[in-house]
Amino acid sequence: MANSAASGDYVLPRELLQRYAKPGPRYTSYPTAPVWSDSFDAAEARRLYAQNNPADSQAPLALYAHIPFCTSLCWYCGCHVKIERNKAKVTGPYLQALRQELALLRAELAPGRQISQMHWGGGTPTYLSPEDISELTASIVAAIPRAEGAEFSIEVDPRVTTDEHLQALRESGFNRLSMGVQDFNPQVQAAVHRIQPFEKTAELIHNARKRGFVSINIDLMYGLPHQSVESFAATLDQVRELDPDRIALFHYAHVPWLKPAQKLIKSEDLPDTESKTQIFELAVATFLARGYRYIGMDHFAKPDDELTLAQQAGSLRRNFMGYTTQAGVDLYGLGVSSISEIDGHFVQNLRAIPDYEERLAAGQLPTLRGMWLSPDDLLRKAVIEELICNGVLDFAAISQRFAIDFENYFAAELQACAPLAEDGLIALNAGQIRVQPRGQILIRNVCMIWDAYLQAQQSKQMFSQTL
Repeated sequence: MANSAASGDYVLPRELLQRYAKPGPRYTSYPTAPVWSDSFDAAEARRLYAQNNPADSQAPLALYAHIPFCTSLCWYCGCHVKIERNKAKVTGPYLQALRQELALLRAELAPGRQISQMHWGGGTPTYLSPEDISELTASIVAAIPRAEGAEFSIEVDPRVTTDEHLQALRESGFNRLSMGVQDFNPQVQAAVHRIQPFEKTAELIHNARKRGFVSINIDLMYGLPHQSVESFAATLDQVRELDPDRIALFHYAHVPWLKPAQKLIKSEDLPDTESKTQIFELAVATFLARGYRYIGMDHFAKPDDELTLAQQAGSLRRNFMGYTTQAGVDLYGLGVSSISEIDGHFVQNLRAIPDYEERLAAGQLPTLRGMWLSPDDLLRKAVIEELICNGVLDFAAISQRFAIDFENYFAAELQACAPLAEDGLIALNAGQIRVQPRGQILIRNVCMIWDAYLQAQQSKQMFSQTL
């Protein structure tokens, strides 16, 4: 991937913007979640667990825990959350259910497996008290030991995270933080119902550094109401003061027909496509000028960051926790709506908290749906992952890995790539596709060519605009 590209290479000609800005998946998975099967039940989940856990396995695993609670709703949010101010009402039953699910999972795992990566997301994981955080982490590592050098990360909200939270997290082994910022402009914050002063965020990051957290990620969002190039430039200046190790720059997906809270955001307050594009281009130019590398799919990292080094080595991978350096590590999800990715196949938990807690109280896995991937699914998944993560698709390597003739198998897709090559999104050379800077911006469009399910989904309002 062209990490050495100049910022001008990421300026998208407007005729291309008009041509490629259309609805498309974000490819947090392939196949995407809408095509997963509701007939994939707890029995199927157990079969997958058994298939992937021979008694002598010592393969490391990743663990995701979903904490769905928040004290207030951010109107742009697309996550599975429950707004509840009375913490005592919900945390006890939910934590009990988490421990019950952990016990069921432990029974399915080979004894020698350890956690090499853990992430808590939400919601707001620091909705939990410091004591609850310590106790839940202790329960997890008692059931599944922590591997030496494991990466433990958590999403925190600067508005509710105290120094006592940070102390409990460090004592529990967490070493990385991620936090939402979106925008520091007060008018923008008011319009999305998330008031978060810069000083509060800066204080949290300062205290986290002081306590020894080795990596800080912040999330920004463009396309929010009342944003302008000028206002976002001020936010970028404040981000420079924070000096995060990683930055995620997300495009706000306005899909009120899917996320009812977004109806509270007035469409007339949203920046138009040209303004959004200018904001994005400004942010990319700013981050590159400050030495960050464009990892892809909205993410930036410092040159010495593990993500940057993995991408340079061609070993970067992606799962539901985001980009990861841990290729081939199975991901097991705990908590309501969480997703597991095991040996390439998918399992998702129930989305409603009462259903989740009830199923676990009955001693059953809380499976909602899932998918066994076919050989073609696994092949296309590998192609899409290489494009998103490493920006280079080597035909010979894929042919050898999957025992196919790449150019024959994907003859139609390669023909469909020709316009992308003409438009400078990709370089289509003998035996290789290399994603260009324009293609990094439009990587969702590049991936859509390889999606065997997309045509059947395009008649439905399922996806946000690619730009």
